[in-house]
Amino acid sequence: MKFLTTLSLFVFGGILFAKNPKNIVLIMADDIGIECFGSYGGTSYKTPNIDRLASTGLRFTHAYSQPLCTPTRLEIMTGRENHRNWMYFGIMPPKEKTFGHMMQGFGYKTCMAGKWQLQSYDPPDFPNADERRGTGMHPKDAGFDSYALFHSLHTEDKGSRYADPTYLSDGELHKELKGRYGEDLSVDFLLKFMGKNRDEKMFLYYPMALPHWPMNPTPSSEAWEDPSRRLEADEKYFPDMVEYMDTIVGRLVDGVEKLGLRDDTLILFYSDNGTDQRIHSRFKGKKVQGGKNRTTQTGIRVPLIANWPKGIKSGLNSNLVESSDFLPTLAALAGKQVPSDWQIDGMSFEPQLFGDKGPVRDWAFFWYDPRPGWDKEKFSRSIFALDHDYKLFSDGRMYEISGVDLKEEQLDLSKLTPEAGVAREKLKGVIAKMMRGPISAAAKIEVNSYGRPVGK
Repeated sequence: MKFLTTLSLFVFGGILFAKNPKNIVLIMADDIGIECFGSYGGTSYKTPNIDRLASTGLRFTHAYSQPLCTPTRLEIMTGRENHRNWMYFGIMPPKEKTFGHMMQGFGYKTCMAGKWQLQSYDPPDFPNADERRGTGMHPKDAGFDSYALFHSLHTEDKGSRYADPTYLSDGELHKELKGRYGEDLSVDFLLKFMGKNRDEKMFLYYPMALPHWPMNPTPSSEAWEDPSRRLEADEKYFPDMVEYMDTIVGRLVDGVEKLGLRDDTLILFYSDNGTDQRIHSRFKGKKVQGGKNRTTQTGIRVPLIANWPKGIKSGLNSNLVESSDFLPTLAALAGKQVPSDWQIDGMSFEPQLFGDKGPVRDWAFFWYDPRPGWDKEKFSRSIFALDHDYKLFSDGRMYEISGVDLKEEQLDLSKLTPEAGVAREKLKGVIAKMMRGPISAAAKIEVNSYGRPVGK
């Protein structure tokens, strides 16, 4: 494959800089929407470190993800919409090319720590599980020089992601590390890698575990002092988990600073989907229920923050960004182009980071069907597209969505305004365009949670 290089320069603070940060750290939180962050208008939790990244960096107001983790993880790592490469929930096809492979090809040292869940998901007693277990990509094959990951093997062997965690680290399984906390280990691993490779270009991917269920005490919780309670599950610990997520992000940023690498490091903060539906938070003066699993704004509208002190001015960006956009953006930040033989759907948002003119999204597309897989009985397929104001499903349903908050309202198709009518035709065209090939074999037929055709 051929890699092309482009070198871009810009003036920042009266000094000429390259637009290609030496190091890139991509953090992806697990199960948290915009309503949980002070910088977005949330008031239920304290998130000072992430809010500081937002206030001193570029905060995107219209970033989107898929409604569940595996769909987003597959899309962000490959730059491809889910119907291109979908097999099963918890699985990445082993022949896929990831942004890890790409950045390695660009000469970066690559590291990944956190949550994997892309190799083997179904427990052995789940119907037809034998057809799916162990069929995905092992992290050693994902394009990373070093990794330390929770849920890298079979579901029943994954252990805890929080207290007394189990991790697979560069091929060695560490089981039930007593007295330790998983996210602390992830950050330690990432910082150790950065220290060891400080003279090299680095790309680090940190798919966090926090604040995903189970809702357990963190090292900052009072209950943590009693070792017998560290795996106690209760929704009351969710605020502690959000705030410890923020603490962990702050620890990582401070660690990069202490290594003397902060001026050379771009940090991106994102989330894989909305907040757990069991959680209610205060957002812009109103109570908001989490929307994980749902195709509503609360399920797919997520934070995106870009912070590079030497290169990105503080501000807001209201353009649309979706998960597939990260891979081409990383290529542009490396001063290169995505290999010409890779099929991708994403659009780089790199020009927006530096205030440059360039193409921007005026729609985002979603193919969402997390079946088959354990605990996926309640799901069904949804195909839709949206812009800043409207969302259209392939079955004809249309919604008006709010750019200010997380509201949406279904529209009567017989009473559309002229503006809504134009948007409907545009989004119908988007869906038709995006549903042209390539389409994976698994996406061509709709199945139930057991992997059998719907209705059979």
